[in-house]
Amino acid sequence: MAKPIMIQGTMSNAGKSVIAAGLCRIFHQDGYRVAPFKSQNMALNSYITKDGLEMGRAQVMQAQAAGIEPTVSMNPILLKPSSDVGSQVIVNGKVLGNMRAVDYFRKKKSLIPDILNAYQILSSQNDIVVIEGAGSPAEINLKADDIVNMGLAKLVHAPVLLVGDIDRGGVFASLYGTVKLLEPEEQELIKGLIINKFRGDVEILRPGLTMMEQLCGKQVLGVVPYAPLDLEDEDSLSTRLQATKTDALVDIAVIRFPHISNFTDFNPLQSLDGIGVRYVSEASQFGFPDFVILPGTKNTMGDLKWLRQNGMESLVLKHAAAGKGVLGICGGYQMMGRLLEDPHGVEEGGSLRGLGLFDTKTVFSQEKVRTQAAGTIGAIPGILSGISNLPVEGYEIHMGDTVHLGGEAVFSTVSVPGCEQKRDGCCQGNLYGTYLHGLFESGDITSAFAKSLLQEKGFDGKEVRAMDIVQLREQEYDKLADILRKSLDMEKIYHILEAGA
Repeated sequence: MAKPIMIQGTMSNAGKSVIAAGLCRIFHQDGYRVAPFKSQNMALNSYITKDGLEMGRAQVMQAQAAGIEPTVSMNPILLKPSSDVGSQVIVNGKVLGNMRAVDYFRKKKSLIPDILNAYQILSSQNDIVVIEGAGSPAEINLKADDIVNMGLAKLVHAPVLLVGDIDRGGVFASLYGTVKLLEPEEQELIKGLIINKFRGDVEILRPGLTMMEQLCGKQVLGVVPYAPLDLEDEDSLSTRLQATKTDALVDIAVIRFPHISNFTDFNPLQSLDGIGVRYVSEASQFGFPDFVILPGTKNTMGDLKWLRQNGMESLVLKHAAAGKGVLGICGGYQMMGRLLEDPHGVEEGGSLRGLGLFDTKTVFSQEKVRTQAAGTIGAIPGILSGISNLPVEGYEIHMGDTVHLGGEAVFSTVSVPGCEQKRDGCCQGNLYGTYLHGLFESGDITSAFAKSLLQEKGFDGKEVRAMDIVQLREQEYDKLADILRKSLDMEKIYHILEAGA
């Protein structure tokens, strides 16, 4: 059975996901079979595995760092917020149902067998399991029913490394307070402290580290420097979503829906010279973009109402009427049609007028489509004609089916496991829609997409070349591992791993 080690944080966005990914990479480089694990993830960025199951992308990123294929055992419970008080609950990759937070809290301890079964699968197949916690273990109102922090550490006998974010301030208070709010047996599980995202001279910090060790009785295992890495982020706290301005040659505005999902689709675009990607959540931020993207969302009808109420619907329609490009992906594609119907109350029930950019209708169904897909983009018109006939791979995650009422061309033709080829999406003029997430994972499509937009504005665009996304990721994981090796006491971490809880 595998030896576990767990990364917990003093708060959300302390860097747990990235530290866990870096350790996965180090253990993989050192010749161990290693897998990531997070019992419960709350995220709107999700991924579809080869067997058609849904999981959080943070564990996908960590699996890639570990050099293995992502499986749903790495994230048995995924919560996808659909409102301020409720989420879609996904267990072992399949939808269990929509639940209010209070109802889920009553039920979650009954899911412990699913968590332990998933963990045992990974433990039996690997030498090391790197476990990620969630939020803070010191949420004293939630500790009694905890299944993701100390509750899980006790169940699987995992030693814990506690991470604090110094960049946000108060790191000594947050580390000390977290430790002291835990029960004695929980404090005993913490085997070391890590200070993350440090800018400056570590020697200036040294007296504070000594005092922290004396106060907490826990060794500081290292100070990790702040480093700009091109890795996937968690949802709402991602700094990518804070990009609201760009000085690039081409200005792409991504509508930041309240329930935006899988914004990781656009990460590859942000790495290209001349292409600027910014996220727009208010009409005052819209400006005069060259291209607009309507991304995926966990609540298509609710977010369409939001778009309408805050004045951005008219701006998008004006942009489209001027002949400029619009791309809708998944929920964004559904919005572009004439009508959304929800006969089963999957989202909000009833029917809702769409943006009317396509002559299509979407009917929400109770069964979620979860599949990987591969095929070819069609001979599409307009600004993006340069991506025509290119091979495409991606995945679909949606609760509705969209039918063409008019004569628009399809965006692509794809095959999915166990099915014949099928038509995907829609295009007309400079308007495009598709159900495929991961469109820009292909360097050829990303390069052709950027080149088309640059040429539309009168620039050459010939030198645009997107790096292969797999190669780029591998470089970033190796860079992360190198940073952690230099800043953490890996000899001590290996000792903690061997000694266990």
